[in-house]
Amino acid sequence: MKINIVTAGKIKEKYLTEGINEFMKRLGPFANVKIIEINEEKMKDNPSEAEKQQTLTQEGQRLLKQVPEGSYLIVLDVYGKELSSEELAAKIDKLGLEGKSNITFLIGGAFGLSSEVRGAADMLLSFSRMTFTHQMVRLLLVEQIYRAFKINRGEKYHW
Repeated sequence: MKINIVTAGKIKEKYLTEGINEFMKRLGPFANVKIIEINEEKMKDNPSEAEKQQTLTQEGQRLLKQVPEGSYLIVLDVYGKELSSEELAAKIDKLGLEGKSNITFLIGGAFGLSSEVRGAADMLLSFSRMTFTHQMVRLLLVEQIYRAFKINRGEKYHW
C-alpha cells in the first residue's frame, strides 16, 4: 500500500520531528509512506474575508496538485467524521480490499482549508472537535496510521 501525507508547512519543533520520524520508521514494513510538504501561503495581518479566502484557495490548489491521480483522498478537517482507531483501521483495510492501494491524507495549513479542497475529498476526517496545530496533527496522523496497520494485522499495540 502507498500512503501519501500532503501537508502545508514545515515542522519546526524538534520533538514533533523526532516523533514523526519514529513512526515513519515503524511504518516501513507495512506501507510505503511519503510526506509531501508545500510552503504555507502567507496571510497578511487582519485580512478581509475575501483576502483570507483567496489565500486559502491558492494554498488549496497547490496542495491538491500534490495528490497523485487516482489516489483516495482523505482530508483532515474539523468538519469531518470522527472515527475510532479501529474504524480508521477498518477503513484502510476496506480500501485495500477494494483495490484502492494509494491513499492520500491531506493536512491544511494554519488557516484551514478552502472549500475546493473539502470538495475534492473522498472523505473528510476529524481527529477531534478540539483544535490542534497542523504540525501536531501530522504526528497524530502517522501514529494513527501505524496503529491501524497493527490493528489490521492483529498485533498488540498499547491497548
